[in-house]
Amino acid sequence: MTDLSADLTAQKQKLRERLRFRRRHFAANLDGMAQLAAFRALPAPLSELLAGHAIVGAYAAWGDEPDILPMFADLAQAGALALPHHAGRIAEMDFRLWRPGESLAKGPWGTRQPADDAPLATPNLIFCPLVGFDRRGGRIGQGGGHYDRYFAAHPGALRIGIGWSVQEIDATPRESTDVALDAILTEQEFILCGDRL
Repeated sequence: MTDLSADLTAQKQKLRERLRFRRRHFAANLDGMAQLAAFRALPAPLSELLAGHAIVGAYAAWGDEPDILPMFADLAQAGALALPHHAGRIAEMDFRLWRPGESLAKGPWGTRQPADDAPLATPNLIFCPLVGFDRRGGRIGQGGGHYDRYFAAHPGALRIGIGWSVQEIDATPRESTDVALDAILTEQEFILCGDRL
């Protein structure tokens, strides 16, 4: 690891700690109505976008991440929703189909995921959780690089980050392996970051 890479890694880790605190505090202090309203309905541009995609990737919220599964209830019932799946504590991640009513297992990283025997899927539109973001599509994730590796292996998939508005920062430190987002959805707005949407 070069000095520059080590500096970026340390910088990201400090940002993660600060942004996780900010996210935790914000989510814990949301009033009841705001909690009920946040991430329950897709904004019109996203509804139209989803109509053109066969399989959509989402995630089961962990901790104070926004819970987005209610937004995708119809897709999930139709068998068109896939969630991240980890076969073990390895670098690779895949997606597996999931429907409401099917149990979610505890994955090796502590997140909830579809069962090991759920059908594999390759989403062409992926909603991913964020620790931090900027308006140019920069993303700070949990630090394992799972989404960046998946995005790099599936460059055609559209990438939409999900986070609370308080997770926005001016600029995210970027490494060569970081893959930019196409858009970001917060409880307040839908932010376009590139020209693919």
